[in-house]
Amino acid sequence: MTSSSSPSQDTKRLAHSHPEALRADALMEEDVAWSYEIDGERDGDQFDRSERAALRRVAGLSTELEDVTEVEYRQLRLERVVLVGVWTTGTSEDAENSLAELAALAETAGALVLDGVIQRRDKPDAATYIGSGKAAELRDVVLEKGADTVICDGELSPGQLIQLEDVVKVKVIDRTALILDIFAQHAKSREGKAQVALAQMQYMLPRLRGWGQSLSRQMGGGRGGLATRGPGETKIETDRRRIREKMAKMRREIADMKTGREVKRQERRRNKVPSVAIAGYTNAGKSSLLNRLTGAGVLVENALFATLDPTVRRAETPTGRVYTLADTVGFVRHLPHHLVEAFRSTMEEVGDSDLILHVVDGSHPVPEEQLAAVREVIRDVGATAVPEIVVINKADAADPLVLQRLLRIEPRSIAVSARTGKGIDELLALIDNELPRPSVEIEALVPYTHGKLVARAHTEGEVLSEEHTAEGTLLKARVHEELAADLAPYTPASA
Repeated sequence: MTSSSSPSQDTKRLAHSHPEALRADALMEEDVAWSYEIDGERDGDQFDRSERAALRRVAGLSTELEDVTEVEYRQLRLERVVLVGVWTTGTSEDAENSLAELAALAETAGALVLDGVIQRRDKPDAATYIGSGKAAELRDVVLEKGADTVICDGELSPGQLIQLEDVVKVKVIDRTALILDIFAQHAKSREGKAQVALAQMQYMLPRLRGWGQSLSRQMGGGRGGLATRGPGETKIETDRRRIREKMAKMRREIADMKTGREVKRQERRRNKVPSVAIAGYTNAGKSSLLNRLTGAGVLVENALFATLDPTVRRAETPTGRVYTLADTVGFVRHLPHHLVEAFRSTMEEVGDSDLILHVVDGSHPVPEEQLAAVREVIRDVGATAVPEIVVINKADAADPLVLQRLLRIEPRSIAVSARTGKGIDELLALIDNELPRPSVEIEALVPYTHGKLVARAHTEGEVLSEEHTAEGTLLKARVHEELAADLAPYTPASA
């Protein structure tokens, strides 16, 4: 194969008369030389074959925001919602507080709250929750605000959801669906996701809807010939059956996970390690308190239900007693029954504990309502017999009059601030006093060859005094009966 740097006259005539043919011939050769007559009029730079096949960046396509003003003007498209509540009992302030909490839930779920309305009724309307006339007024509010969702402060029946949607012409959800949506966003562990999925399916099952052909018979009816006679099964019935099967599978998986947690719990019981459970209203500061007491490094966020997965950490009292501290899921008023059932295995940490730290937000306008809501759930899980310490958190931001009122109402209470550390030392001393103590007080001279018994006294019991002598360790401690039996050969009476 040859190439020429100066084309002949025939080549020049061919280039002027048939340039396409000459370019085609040139492309057939891999190492043809560049010439102005052939390549000079081509648009743009020419690349080697490897460069032509490679990925190349195109300048000027990035939409990354460089100026902070651009970030401020470009707003994220959030779901725009209007809140609706029915005031049946209590004062108007109670109804407004409940709607304010619903607004906080909606904001946590990622919605933009535009407005909120309350309807005074003896009981919610069976058809449209707020009545047909108020539903029409609500439709006007939705149009005026440009909302695309209505959130009701209560649990609506399937019929109420459908009929209210028919009037307002936008999506309608209730408080339960909103809380389930938040739980679905925040669940991180395998068990947490399974529990949320089970609660969602329990909520979804009676609210399935179908349109048009979705409700037609799948099989049967007597006219399809062989193997098709019978009552038939509609699409919505098929969906319900599949959901029931998934729920049964999910319950089995949660039961298996519960077994693993129960094994760990039994190990702690066998080692006589006391357990303390942190319970309380959502966003009361339970995770912040856990971090302050143990340095656990759990996620802390100013949002409702920021922590769903239970966390268990080892801690020590000022006197050296070892215990476990468990952070549990937060509670809220009107906590859906589906969630109480789905998270029952997680809430068993509260029922099996030796002490409950009931955390309440001292900066809340009505903390007594939070206390009542949490104690209702504690009663549902059968933990009323467990001793309780009311920890009034956020004391640095609370009204002094509210703190005084709570401390007067709750005899076993203490005011702390997990953010600043105020009152934490007093809380640790109170935990030390309230934890159950071993029943047997014993004094023993333990030989140095049996140092494991001394170590067990420190981990499983309460060491009152310890002195190292020539014969061994002179130990005075309060221990449980099993360890007392092991130490009995070294007591002065046995000697």
